[in-house]
Amino acid sequence: MRLNSPASPALQRSALAAHETLGIGALDHVAWKLRDVVRESWLRSLEYKGKAESNAHTVLSDDALRELRSTSPLRLVLPVFDRLLLEPARETGLILAIGGPTGRLLWVKGDSQALQDAESMAFVPGADWSERTVGTSAPGTALATRGGVQVSGAEHFDPIAQRWSCTAVPIHAPGTGEILGVVDITGGEEAVAAHSLALLKAAVAAAESELRWHQEKVEPSQRSFIVPSASRVKSEPVSRSMLRLTSGAGAELHRGDKVIDLSTRHAELLALLSWHPRGLTGEELVELLHLNPDAADVGTLRAEMVRLRKVLAEFDPLLVPLSRPYRLGSMPQSDAREVLLAIEGGDLDAALAHFAGPVLPRSQAPGIEVIRDEVFAALRQGMLQDGTDAQLLRFLELPEVQDDEEVLGTTLQVLPARSPRRAMVVAALERLETRS
Repeated sequence: MRLNSPASPALQRSALAAHETLGIGALDHVAWKLRDVVRESWLRSLEYKGKAESNAHTVLSDDALRELRSTSPLRLVLPVFDRLLLEPARETGLILAIGGPTGRLLWVKGDSQALQDAESMAFVPGADWSERTVGTSAPGTALATRGGVQVSGAEHFDPIAQRWSCTAVPIHAPGTGEILGVVDITGGEEAVAAHSLALLKAAVAAAESELRWHQEKVEPSQRSFIVPSASRVKSEPVSRSMLRLTSGAGAELHRGDKVIDLSTRHAELLALLSWHPRGLTGEELVELLHLNPDAADVGTLRAEMVRLRKVLAEFDPLLVPLSRPYRLGSMPQSDAREVLLAIEGGDLDAALAHFAGPVLPRSQAPGIEVIRDEVFAALRQGMLQDGTDAQLLRFLELPEVQDDEEVLGTTLQVLPARSPRRAMVVAALERLETRS
């Protein structure tokens, strides 16, 4: 455990000692050896109501909770938090909680046993976890300080929460900076691990980006962040990302006006996961990525997947890969897949329009080679069977088929007898015959 961790034994002993001074009525906060953020929160907690005993009486009725949820803009980004925080934390004993701007918990999800245990301190949907009600805790203190906070064990003001640790980060409205709520992970010491705060900040940044997209759908005069009605949200078209794999070199990811260039490995991962919508295990991905999978390391794959998740969280949170097995949270469009769909629909013009070249030609990954061969073979076969003279001539412009004798011969057969392009095709066939 790192020395500056909120869960470190030294900090926990200091917090327990500070609790003892509260127990005897002493308020010598100068002697409290607490972290600054905790000490200041304790002082606010004392001003509010003294030492809290329980917040169970604050839990809203089901109808009142339903009303709050329906009007909260955070409902628009629940999938972002599910994919970035809830899914990776599954089976870890951690709880994901999302609260409104007053500290009222709106959604609480996670490990079933942990959720049951948390009920003993009323850490449930509809409960008030602001500093005014329960004193120092990550959700309430994050809202009070407007920044990310970690609170562990005895640092909680309310003794009932002292068996838990938590990390929380507030969520702000795009443009105005208004606090819309807070996202929190609660559990054992792993909830305040070194990476937890950074992970939550990344997830919140992704959610705020998604909220900005929703906000841009509202009339300009109403952009103080008005939450669209439920019916309007459902009717709004969702902009899907487009994965371009046939550009002739690397790969690009497009969404609206946004474009990012993908590294070869990230492009390979996205291509494979988009080609296998049911998902792939780590071992299966290694087999598809490496010429010598026995020499590859699954740990390296995990690290690369973490980097890919970070890239996608900032660009399109809905695409962020899930785990066990690895799979995409939302399937992007793909120019390679569009080629196959167009061929299946008998639209060879559309197939040619989507095919700019071989799928990721620089990749030597076995799984990519299979996709590359599948797409090109389908296009070639479609042209040989059903291509018109214009389509075949267009197909011959691709470097991959300029020396394809069968394609050249088929083109010669379908060209009109007086077509000026016949001479070009005949010359290409003669050149091939000379080489042989």
